[in-house]
Amino acid sequence: MIEIYTDGGCSGNPGPGGWAYVIIRDDAFVSEKWGADKQTTNNRMELQAVIAALEALTQEEEKGEKIAIYTDSQYVQKGITIWLPDWKKREWKTSDKKPVKNKELWQRLEALAGLFSVSWVWVKGHAGNKYNERCDELTRIAIVSL
Repeated sequence: MIEIYTDGGCSGNPGPGGWAYVIIRDDAFVSEKWGADKQTTNNRMELQAVIAALEALTQEEEKGEKIAIYTDSQYVQKGITIWLPDWKKREWKTSDKKPVKNKELWQRLEALAGLFSVSWVWVKGHAGNKYNERCDELTRIAIVSL
């Protein structure tokens, strides 16, 4: 079993942003990574964290593996599990007929997630979860790096 912990955030929203992930396999640390963007939003960074982690796994030939993705973003967790099917049925429109924000990231995330058997788990942020806290720390490092 592979566990992925992710986080993203901004200093101001929009503003300078960062994202991070930590990958755990069979309870052992595998890798972590972070990245930054000079002008972005919290939601884009939350999505980018998951995308980057899944891209890392596809490069390591882990396709088909069972993965649990832990995120403190209800936007990501609900978006991929609940809202995405409806957005697609409505041709990428929200329930109030507005274009879905971050469509290109949602499409990329859906494609990558389809390569694995994924369970999406929401975790409360800043609540002492070791790997969620590490992702938060890396996200802050990413923002400061700009």
